[in-house]
Amino acid sequence: MPGGEERSLRRRISSVQSTKKITRAMELIAATRVVKALQRAHAARPYSTKLTSVIEDVAAGGAEASHPLLERRSTIARTGFVVITSDRGLAGPYNSSVIKAAERELMDAQTKGQDYSLILIGKKGQDYFRFRNYRIDESFTGMSDTPAYEDARRVAEIVADRFESGHIDQVILAYMEFVTIGTQRVAVRRLLPLESMEVIAASGSGELRAAFEFEPSPEGVLESLLPRYVESRLFSALLDAAASEHANRQRAMKAATDNAEELITKLTRAMNRARQDAITTEIMEIVGGAEALQEEAETDGGDVADHLAAFANQ
Repeated sequence: MPGGEERSLRRRISSVQSTKKITRAMELIAATRVVKALQRAHAARPYSTKLTSVIEDVAAGGAEASHPLLERRSTIARTGFVVITSDRGLAGPYNSSVIKAAERELMDAQTKGQDYSLILIGKKGQDYFRFRNYRIDESFTGMSDTPAYEDARRVAEIVADRFESGHIDQVILAYMEFVTIGTQRVAVRRLLPLESMEVIAASGSGELRAAFEFEPSPEGVLESLLPRYVESRLFSALLDAAASEHANRQRAMKAATDNAEELITKLTRAMNRARQDAITTEIMEIVGGAEALQEEAETDGGDVADHLAAFANQ
């Protein structure tokens, strides 16, 4: 029968092996979801690109718009923060990085004497700010894993309404930007107000395009497209955040799997040492017993075999 220490180590090894199987499965699932998230991001890119191109063309044509989403407030009394996190954990530093960046911006706004408005996407951000007694104006869950355009529209409408009504004077968007499968970085950018028409026109490619006639007018087209532009930017951020979440989870689960493998190796070595120590102890006990019998036999004038035979017949 193995000793108590050996049995304990066996149980620990079995537990770690089960954990390793789970983390390995989660790593593979996350890797699959990263690919799907990137495919969705690529599929949504043509719409965003074309929408931006049309706005640039209209702006370059000299259209003037006085849409509320373009209005720059002379005084910033309240800043809105749209923070995109995940609903689930086990994603390494993904959530904490975004939350800390958003909290720094919020504290900087408070230092300047500004009020804040928190609009949170994802349960992790919601839990963090609620636990620290921040005032949460809006929160959304169930969209961080596989965001849909309707999700972005729903959030964008609320943000735009608050901005247009004057409840907030600017909107800052904080999320994790996807660069490559191995690189993601926190992005903190202004969502509203939008850039002026001059800046949008200057950001175009500068290529000469055919002139278009717009109905009812270039300004009317811009006023219709600008809300869609906000939705598109927010949707792109949601898709980037989803891909970043799965990439971070894949790395976190791979690290957990590697750590489990290393722990199994260490525990196996410890178990082998414990088994060898137990075997050595048993051998020493047998040798010690044999030597004691030999000494007793020499004292009584017999040999060890006679004493063993006599003991067996008792």
